[in-house]
Amino acid sequence: MILDEILANKRQEVAARRVLRSFNSVLRQPGVSVIAEFKRRSPSGGLIRADAAPADVARLYAQGGARALSVLTDARYFGGSDADLIEARGATTLPVLRKDFVVEEFQIREARALGADAILLIVRALSDSDLRSFLRLARELGMDALVETHSADEVERALDAGAEIIGVNNRDLDTLTTDVTLAPRLRRLVPADHVFVAESGVSTPEQIRILADAGVDAVLIGESLLRATDPGATLAELVAAGAPSGVRA
Repeated sequence: MILDEILANKRQEVAARRVLRSFNSVLRQPGVSVIAEFKRRSPSGGLIRADAAPADVARLYAQGGARALSVLTDARYFGGSDADLIEARGATTLPVLRKDFVVEEFQIREARALGADAILLIVRALSDSDLRSFLRLARELGMDALVETHSADEVERALDAGAEIIGVNNRDLDTLTTDVTLAPRLRRLVPADHVFVAESGVSTPEQIRILADAGVDAVLIGESLLRATDPGATLAELVAAGAPSGVRA
């Protein structure tokens, strides 16, 4: 029957798209995966690239070898918008993280409706019960969650809540000071079957190589790329530094 044939083909198409857009899966590939971020400004860095077009930047990131995108949608502190996420997602096939400050379940459903493949959950901003319920909802909606930590205690809380992707933000969100040694030091606390992401302060190939040697799976980079004269070329250098052992630049 033609309908059965159409449905069988459609299931294959959907399965292929699901794998392609899986934030978790792409970060598990060999080497250090780069999550390239789009934002217009930040509390610590001020104005970064106010006139940048999300779609243009997303395409540069894809060409430069990024395995995923992160898009800031907070308006007041980062100059972002939901439209930025929609435009960036539509420009490439890369999975997209909606980076915002999630405090209610509504925001998770909203992220899914906007087309986000993953959300950010900040441990210090959430109770243990909220963290568990938000992770559960994200899974029910077919989304991944990058669970951000900044200390050994927060890593433990994230693991206890069932997080599969653990991020360590090298920047203290209270003081805005950055310590790029933090993520490598906390790496040992996260089991090897989880994805470990280093966030903030990474801008050089040498730093990427240090993270690779520490067993970091992925790194989230934004400001250094957006301030570069050629973000795509700068990204390509960082991606090459994080290639699997034996093929690094």
